[in-house]
Amino acid sequence: MTIELDFSKFNGLLPAIVQDHQSAEVLMLAFMNAEAWAATLKTGKATFYSRSRKKLWVKGETSGHVQLVKEIRIDCDNDTVLLKVEQVGGAACHTGHRSCFYRQLENESIKTVDQPVFDPKEVYK
Repeated sequence: MTIELDFSKFNGLLPAIVQDHQSAEVLMLAFMNAEAWAATLKTGKATFYSRSRKKLWVKGETSGHVQLVKEIRIDCDNDTVLLKVEQVGGAACHTGHRSCFYRQLENESIKTVDQPVFDPKEVYK
């Protein structure tokens, strides 16, 4: 069975949820276009479309913290993907945190609940 993803709903993009394949921790959310999807399938490395830079980017191409895809799931509408990955280097977030979801809403304020794994100033010189 061939999967044809529906890139029509978000101007050629679809959300890609990234989850650690062992712990099931949600690491990040990014977007893919058809080219990023094809690159991910071909290389086995999570590849996304950067909306701010307007180009493809392989997660970890600068930091070395790549995401090796272990499993892919497609939602019922064929318009969202879930990538279960091995997070190389221990951090998915450009801020140095393991997950992009390192802040928690608590009593109407935001609290940081995780410590960075690396110093982004050292990695992104």
